[in-house]
Amino acid sequence: MTVTAMQGADQHIRSSLGFSFFLSNCDSAGGPFSFPPRLSDNPRLLLTKKAKAVMMQISCVCTDNTGEQQVEGAQKDWQIKTKAMDPDYFKSHDMWWGTLGTVRPFSNFNPEQDVMEIQAALEKKDAVTLLSILTNRSNEQRQMITKTFQDFTRRDLAAGLKKALAGDLETLLLDLLTPPLHYEAQRLQQAMVGIGTDEDSLLEILCTRSGKQLKEISAAYQQVYKKDLEKEVKGESSGDFAKLLVALLNKETVPGVVQRDIEFLISSVNGKKADAGPWIEILTSRDSDHLNDVLLGLELATGKMVEQLLEKSFSGDIRLGLTVLVKCIQDPYHYLAQRLTIKKTPIVQGIMVSHSEEDLLCIRAAYLKLTGTSLYTALQNQFKGDHLQALLAICRSED
Repeated sequence: MTVTAMQGADQHIRSSLGFSFFLSNCDSAGGPFSFPPRLSDNPRLLLTKKAKAVMMQISCVCTDNTGEQQVEGAQKDWQIKTKAMDPDYFKSHDMWWGTLGTVRPFSNFNPEQDVMEIQAALEKKDAVTLLSILTNRSNEQRQMITKTFQDFTRRDLAAGLKKALAGDLETLLLDLLTPPLHYEAQRLQQAMVGIGTDEDSLLEILCTRSGKQLKEISAAYQQVYKKDLEKEVKGESSGDFAKLLVALLNKETVPGVVQRDIEFLISSVNGKKADAGPWIEILTSRDSDHLNDVLLGLELATGKMVEQLLEKSFSGDIRLGLTVLVKCIQDPYHYLAQRLTIKKTPIVQGIMVSHSEEDLLCIRAAYLKLTGTSLYTALQNQFKGDHLQALLAICRSED
């Protein structure tokens, strides 16, 4: 395969993923984005069947010892091309070059140097330097910065940020300092604290995270708040909605038969009163491919969209919960893009921070497709000042 052919295949992947825009400078060294070796094998990726199939059309290998990319038929030319982008591009096995996130490990990371610059910036209340460093480091690197800052200064970095900053920028940078699992636990706690429950935020996290992730988040919640997350969720909800939330917290994949699941769901809404039980059981215990087949079969059998069935058959929180869950099964990125259009600061920051190192590129693509406007532009229309600059740094670039 020639370099020209490789570039053509690279573009084919981008367009198939919906990334006709894609990044021109999303790696930490400012070089153009390029798909890494064996991208389709990376377990962190959440890709559609179509995307996975397109990925497999390119055969790339990566040596374990040197990290140099070898492309069949054009090895030397492609190595020269990739090395020209950034000498450290393939050096670290810990770097998430295979993810669809926008924030990636900084290739020339030096925690001691970062701490010196942060310390000076805190004294001067230099928000630009603080956001420049913290938005261009991975969460793992930020944890190293926090520890190094504590070791060098005998002070807490979070406390320093609170003293030097204020408002939404302070909140955002503190969010970036929080370990991912603790951050998700924090968002869940914030959705339940105070008067009333933020059902939408609860559902966003519970419906977009895997069973394994939710078990880890539950453990983090117990560690931070000394409370059982399942009990907390039960206390904030009732009836079928409570059953759905608990089922989501404990979701696991159980084999099923597509046609049988379709029949169960149809029969559950054909009586005088719709029964949410089969919906809760099936939608929280099957893998996504199986569920997409079930939902498609359900629509073909009834002649109605699934959301129409739910709208007609249920009401209140359970209708909301099942509707969000169906959206996340069918297209989680479209659902998250819809959430971003609400343009409330906690929602925007929550989604961008949570997904910045995983799949924010997919959410950006979905947002562009949904609204006709890039997320980068939408942020500029909604926010301002240093807070805007921090959000743009996480978003990374125009589409």
